Amino acid sequence: MPTWKELRRYCERDGWELYKETDHYFYRKLLADGRILRTKVSRGPGEIHGNLWREILRRQLETTQEHFNEVV
Repeated sequence: MPTWKELRRYCERDGWELYKETDHYFYRKLLADGRILRTKVSRGPGEIHGNLWREILRRQLETTQEHFNEVV
């Protein structure tokens, strides 16, 4: 499973905008069809486990594990 640091690296390399920084990093990405994707990245050092990671990939990033691995 990826770490929070890897998720942050993905966002930075994949063209996401850091729009808020508190105890978490908040990113957003404007898509060509006008939709805006959003994700929140923990500052924690650990891994993102199982179901949470699958939900982030599917609902927030709208990407595949393969694409994520290529970008990171």
